[in-house]
Amino acid sequence: MNEPLHREHRARWITISNDEYDSMKSTIEVLSDNELLKQIQESRDDYRLGRFKKLSKLIDS
Repeated sequence: MNEPLHREHRARWITISNDEYDSMKSTIEVLSDNELLKQIQESRDDYRLGRFKKLSKLIDS
């Protein structure tokens, strides 16, 4: 019988670096900001629908 590649994490505490903590904190802040998430979705919709300008066109202007 094959053993699973990943087992359940049983440690009560883990250690992470300050960079990892800051990154997770920033992610949680973004995901908690409904207005920002709405703006991100609107930007994705604009891109999908072709409502954007290429940087090269803006630089040449």
